[in-house]
Amino acid sequence: MIDSSEANLVARAQGGEVNAIGALYDQHRESIFRYLWLRLGDQQLAEDLTGDVFMRMLDALPRYQASGSPFRAWLYRIAHNLVVDHFRRANHHLTIPIDEIEDHGADDDPSFTIEQTLLTERLNDALAQLDQNQREAVTLRFLLGLSLQETARALGKSEAAIKSLQHRGLGALRRALNPVEKQIT
Repeated sequence: MIDSSEANLVARAQGGEVNAIGALYDQHRESIFRYLWLRLGDQQLAEDLTGDVFMRMLDALPRYQASGSPFRAWLYRIAHNLVVDHFRRANHHLTIPIDEIEDHGADDDPSFTIEQTLLTERLNDALAQLDQNQREAVTLRFLLGLSLQETARALGKSEAAIKSLQHRGLGALRRALNPVEKQIT
């Protein structure tokens, strides 16, 4: 559901108010960047495409109509489309370098750092085993914290499809992270 203060901000931005456009950028830039960095594995490219997302936002803003889901779901849809276009052109496989994105803090304990690094590597390997749709659903829902409705809107799928993708994706992650379970099933 769209927040009334966000709806007001979007309406002001649609009216050309520069401060409102800047506020939308400030509010959503970091999460869009993190999504792109997760998907692309390249900080510079993620920064470039983040700028492209907001350029497309500016172009499409006059035509934007709130449909009950948050504005950020619309932005994630733009970002998703840019990622798909990028990989179509580049013919690459998608990667998720979580270790570069997650801020584990400046902990001085080397054993903690090693443990976190190993855990991150295991999670990256497990996520790489998911199909693209499952990986995107799990990433948006659980790594970036989008709601079911926002994820569905961002990926252009129904909520039922997202539930199914996340259910299958989480099951596959559980099996990938628990090798004993793999052998039993």
